[in-house]
Amino acid sequence: MLGGNIVRSTAYLGRAVPMIKARKELMSSRSTRGAETRLRIIQAAADLFHQKGVRATSPDEIIEATRTGKGQFYHYFKSKEGLIHEVLQTYLQEIKNGASPVNYQINSWRDMEEWFRAHVAFQRRFDMTRGCPFGTVGNEVTPNDELIRQDVSLIFEVVKLKLAAFFVKEKAKGKLAKRADEERLADFCIATIQGGMLMGKIKRSSETVEASIEEALAHLKGYLTKPKSRANKLKRPVA
Repeated sequence: MLGGNIVRSTAYLGRAVPMIKARKELMSSRSTRGAETRLRIIQAAADLFHQKGVRATSPDEIIEATRTGKGQFYHYFKSKEGLIHEVLQTYLQEIKNGASPVNYQINSWRDMEEWFRAHVAFQRRFDMTRGCPFGTVGNEVTPNDELIRQDVSLIFEVVKLKLAAFFVKEKAKGKLAKRADEERLADFCIATIQGGMLMGKIKRSSETVEASIEEALAHLKGYLTKPKSRANKLKRPVA
């Protein structure tokens, strides 16, 4: 009798294991498809926000662009504000992990110059019809958009810290004047590029942006210390 129970239990387990495995694979597949759908909505929303602005983009347009249903949209995002938050969080993560179209890891003055010029190159991809993606969202913030304001502010703060870190290193090496305020220089860089990109979008021309960049670089380099000449470094011979 006991032996028969063992045989039946073994047979049941033999059938159950493949069923459990199949169920796990199905759940994993659904989870993957769900993540892909969610990402597709975020990417489409980011592009539409960048192109048209946040307020001019409706959830229906995003749903149509992604070919998803309203049920799917509101399953992943409870509101349009929630989606805007996720778009901005995506920008933030891209900046942090180096996946952004602009390189924010500044380790040399060449990197600094390339950081400025990368913004112009990015704008040219859209024929100067768009500005900074997260700056565009920031331009529409009202007193009622506190969560969005905080999201955009955090992005700028992270960018500021990355730029300031470079200036701190340069000052530590003795290459930057002691009077230079690293955080103010970082804010200056951000304000210059944001204003320049806005003007470039309005004028549909990169000339103003490029001119602003040249002036900004000249201003920054004005804080560079002059290297001591080799002659000054050599000790005078003892008489």
